[in-house]
Amino acid sequence: MEFIHTEFQARWMKKLHELSERFAERAPEHDQQGTFPFENFKELGESGYLSLTVPKEYGGQEISLYDYILFQEQIARGDGSTALSIGWHLGVVMDLSERKPWDPTVFEKLCKRIVHSRSLINRASTEPATGSPTRGGKPQTIAEQKGDQWILNGRKSFTSMAPALDYSIVSASVKDSDQVSSFLVSHKLPGVSIEDKWNTLGMRGTRSDDLVLNDVAVERNDLVETADQENNQQLPKAWLLHIPACYIGIARAARDYAVSFAKNYRPNSLKGPISEVPEVQRKIGLMDLELLKARQLMYGVIEQWERYPEKRQSIGNALAAVKYSATNSANEVVDLAMRIVGAHSLFQDNPMQRYYRDVRAGLHNPPMDDAVISMFARNALND
Repeated sequence: MEFIHTEFQARWMKKLHELSERFAERAPEHDQQGTFPFENFKELGESGYLSLTVPKEYGGQEISLYDYILFQEQIARGDGSTALSIGWHLGVVMDLSERKPWDPTVFEKLCKRIVHSRSLINRASTEPATGSPTRGGKPQTIAEQKGDQWILNGRKSFTSMAPALDYSIVSASVKDSDQVSSFLVSHKLPGVSIEDKWNTLGMRGTRSDDLVLNDVAVERNDLVETADQENNQQLPKAWLLHIPACYIGIARAARDYAVSFAKNYRPNSLKGPISEVPEVQRKIGLMDLELLKARQLMYGVIEQWERYPEKRQSIGNALAAVKYSATNSANEVVDLAMRIVGAHSLFQDNPMQRYYRDVRAGLHNPPMDDAVISMFARNALND
C-alpha cells in the first residue's frame, strides 16, 4: 500500500487484485500443460487494461511509467507469465508513444485497433542464431523489396504471447544492404505461422514460441522504423522496468505463501507453529529486507525519471541497476521462502515450485547481469 499514491492507482489496484487472484487459480494448470492463459487476457481486455498506455488522443489512458510498473507488479503476484506477457504489449505501446518513430497515421491506426478491437502487439527481435538483440547481432530475417511491397522471410524466437498476438514488430536485414529495419506484421497475413517451441522450465504460460515468416508480403508503409531512427532517438528504455516488476511480484507471492505456511504449520515436535522458531523468523526478516531494498530502488528510480525528464539520459545506469537488484533479490526471496516451507515446496501441487522455476527466468531477460556490472565498472574507471 505504501507505493499507492493516487485514487486512480487505488481503483486499478483493487481491480487487478481481484483479477490476479483468479489468475493465480488458473496458473497451475497452464504451467503444467504449457498452455497460454487466453482467459486471463480476455478479462484484462474487458477491464480496459490493454489500452492503458495508448495516448489519450487515440482513446487510451496514457498512464505514467509509475502506474504501469505498479500495476504490472500486482498482476505478477497472481501469475508471472501473464504479467510478463502483457507487460511487453503495454511497454511497446508506451515506447512508441514517447519516441514517436512511426508515421503518425500508422501509429494511430494501431492504437485504435488496440482500443476498439483489443489487439495485442509485441516486438519480435530475438533469433536462434543471434540470441538477444541487446548483444548486437544482425537479424538473419531478410526483407526484400518487390515493387510496393516488402517480402519477409525468417524465424523469430522468444516471441511472447505468440498464440494470441495480432501484430508483431519484426526486425529484419534489408537484402543487399547493411540496413536493419522494423516491419509491422499482421498475424493474419499469408505465410505467418507459429511453431510450438516453448517447452521450458519456467514462465511456461508466456508461450514464447517461434514466429515463422515464409514469403510474407507487407505494404511499403509497414516499414515503420529503421535501426538508425531508433539509435538517433535513443533514451534509456525505462518501460523495460516491467521486467523487474514482474519478478518482484512473483517473489512477493512466494513470500506471502511462506509466511502463511509458517503461521499455520505445526509439526508435533513443536508446541506452536514454525513461525515461532527463531531461524524461520530470521528468514522471514531477510525476505522482507530484500523486497524492501528492491522495491524502494525501483520506485525511487521511477520517481526520479518522472520528476526530472531533462535528466533521463543519465538515469540509464540506475534503470539497469534496478533490473539487476530486483531479479537477484527475487531469486533470493524465493529461495528463502522454499527453505521455510521445506520439502513441501517440492510437490507439483505446491505453488512454491512454480515460483522457483519462474523467477529464474528473470536472470535471462535484458540487461544481463554481466552487462550491468561491466557498465558500472567502465563508468568507475573512466571517471
